[in-house]
Amino acid sequence: MPTKQWNGEAWRTHARSMMTWGAAALLILLLPLLAMQITDEVKWGLADFVLAGTLVVGAGLIYELAVRNTGSRAYLAGIGVALAAALLLIWINLAVGIIGSEDNPANLFYGAVLLVATIGSLISRFRPAEMARTMSGAGLVQAMIGIVALAAGYGQTSPSFPEAIIFLTAFFTGMWLLSAHLFRKAAREQERAS
Repeated sequence: MPTKQWNGEAWRTHARSMMTWGAAALLILLLPLLAMQITDEVKWGLADFVLAGTLVVGAGLIYELAVRNTGSRAYLAGIGVALAAALLLIWINLAVGIIGSEDNPANLFYGAVLLVATIGSLISRFRPAEMARTMSGAGLVQAMIGIVALAAGYGQTSPSFPEAIIFLTAFFTGMWLLSAHLFRKAAREQERAS
């Protein structure tokens, strides 16, 4: 993977980017704060705001590290899609749950998807070809959890059963597979460059 050279302009760009991530985190956190003023359905405590802010800022930092270490647009897009999938998976699971409500313990199975993505990324040292396999694995685990949840009838008491599980399983599996495709493209670019 080609690495960027860091000069004064690159650092200024990086600083602007970090300010953008901070502003995005602030805006995202203002949405539930505003919703709490309008409806009683949204009830966030301090811990909810801290967790949400940590997730958004953490995703931004990981993306910025990738920007710092590669010039490949396909690689950056792969990282971006994987981070968005992970962030949304956590957020939706904590907010409303995928399998029934957020209180359904079956939603803890989705931690396996995040473990596959995280551990696989670390083991692969973020190399594009290995990241493609890791994200494919995350997609496979995502799909398997949805299939098992449907077959076992988890979340049957939810009024949105089985549509929510089917839709969200397809959505997240698609995101992981899109990320894998982008990493494969980055790996091909890397092979051509060497």
